[in-house]
Amino acid sequence: MIKSFFLRLYKIIKSLLLVFLIYNALVIFVILFFRFIDPSSTAFIYSKIEEPFISLFDTEDIKYKPVSLNNISYTAPLAVIASEDQTFFEHFGFDFEQIEKAMKENSRRKRQRGASTITMQVSKNLFLWSGKNIVRKGLEAYYTLLLEVFWSKKRIIEVYLNVAEMGKGIYGVNEAARIYYRKSSSKLNMSEAATLAAILPNPVKRNPVRPSGYVIGRRSRIITQMNLIGGKTFIKENLY
Repeated sequence: MIKSFFLRLYKIIKSLLLVFLIYNALVIFVILFFRFIDPSSTAFIYSKIEEPFISLFDTEDIKYKPVSLNNISYTAPLAVIASEDQTFFEHFGFDFEQIEKAMKENSRRKRQRGASTITMQVSKNLFLWSGKNIVRKGLEAYYTLLLEVFWSKKRIIEVYLNVAEMGKGIYGVNEAARIYYRKSSSKLNMSEAATLAAILPNPVKRNPVRPSGYVIGRRSRIITQMNLIGGKTFIKENLY
């Protein structure tokens, strides 16, 4: 009886381990694939489609066209790093100092402050759904670690700039530059890049062409930080 129980337990554990190994192998394969090939869509984009099964073949309302980082002005990565994640080149996916600060601040105020790094945002946009439950957070941490292991920092920031939501149905700085400023992302100046960074993380409610007082103030602070962290030299030394 006891022997039979342990035999069944062994088989269950063995099966679960096999499933775990297969799942990890598939995830690593996908991450390695996306290291070199731009994703045709993302989980976040898919979640925003009102009728996903119909819209799979009708993507007129989705403005998403990835471009190489070499075709994006240095001002774009500079702006999002200055705004979102100034220790991007130093951490391994998690900024524990900012996480600790956010936890302390969130315990005493209603408006919650996030502490997601750029890598965490890429993992969420590519693979996951919206929400803050423990399962999704655990998967986000898992994918974040894998991205840091298998991708370069240059690839992480490149994908982030291509998949970040920049307005209703608008994804990536190149499409945002084309729609809002009628130019390629390679031509973005510092003010325009900072304005696009300033509408995050609420791009649907904020308009970079007609910025509110809040966005104007945030843009000014971002430009200050862009200069303080080293400007063009900072980006050239770390990305190119």
